[in-house]
This record gives sequence, structure tokens and C-alpha cells, in this order.
Amino acid sequence: MATADQLNNPPQPPPPAPSLPHYPEMIMSAIDALNDKNGVSKSVLTKQIESTYGDLPPAFTTLLTHHLDVMKQTGQLLFVKNNYMKPDPNAPPKRGRGRPPKPKVPLPPGTVVSPPRPRGRPPKSRDPFAPISQPKKKPSSGSGRPRGRPPKYPKPAPTSVPVASPPRGRGRPPKIKPAVAPVGC
Repeated sequence: MATADQLNNPPQPPPPAPSLPHYPEMIMSAIDALNDKNGVSKSVLTKQIESTYGDLPPAFTTLLTHHLDVMKQTGQLLFVKNNYMKPDPNAPPKRGRGRPPKPKVPLPPGTVVSPPRPRGRPPKSRDPFAPISQPKKKPSSGSGRPRGRPPKYPKPAPTSVPVASPPRGRGRPPKIKPAVAPVGC
């Protein structure tokens, strides 16, 4: 049985690791310490950080993988042949996908720029003196028919009473065989 003191004071979680730097800082310092021109694999990077900082949280490998992915996507790290390395500062910036935009010609000073045209087809000009009429429904296609299924009109009542035929049986009717003439005549 738990005592009243234990119920009021639940056990405290273990204190966090003492003053660990942020993961990007740990990763960059480990890559600098290893100083390999071909880059550093994730396992070597993990061993270097564990040897440098000692006691790490239990979710260290998951957090390291997440931060490596984020740093790779933002361009802080390069990932070449399963190795992480710092990007070369003298290398040209990586080009994005698609065609690059055309260079813009600088305008002379004092030029007033008009706002860009709105999207879509411009409206038809209206005669201000024309009488206002109700707009007609226009068909969307050029066939002259309105859109959608036509309405169902009731069938007109028959004028003469048709002769009732016997009801048909179920299934396919039997095939009628032609009459055979006697042989030997």
C-alpha cells in the first residue's frame, strides 16, 4: 500500500544530462575533430560524440538521425557516399530545380510601375446607355444544349387499348428446328 506522502509526491524523472550542447553543435564539432576529407559515416560520428560527451540520453541515436537529416536538407551538411561532410565554402551554391528565372532589367529612376494585370479573361465592355436586361443562361459548350441530363417528361396516355399477349416464360425461348423432308423419294 502506498502512503499518503507517496501519493502526493510522485517520483521525479531523472534529471537531464548536464549541459549537453545542441545537436548541430555536437555534430559539427565531431566532424571538425575527425577531419576526414571523404566525410564521416554516421557510426563513426556516433562513436566520436559518445567518446567526447560520455553519458547521453537514451533517444540519442534517434535525435542524431533527425538532426543529421535536417542539416542535410538545409545545406549545412553534404551527404556523399553514405558520409557526412561540411560543404566547401568556395563551391558555387546548389541550383534549385527547374529553369532559372530570367534576369530582370533595371528600370530607369523615376519610372512608375503599373500593377500587374489580373488573372483571367477581361470582362466585356458594356454600353452605359443600353437598357439593363436579365442575363440569359448560356450553355457552357458550343452544342447549343444545356448542361446535364434532360428532364423526364410523363408518357402520354395510350389512345387505344393494346391486345394483351400471354406472359412470357423465364429464360431463353427454345430454338425452332426446321422440318425434315423424307429421304429416298
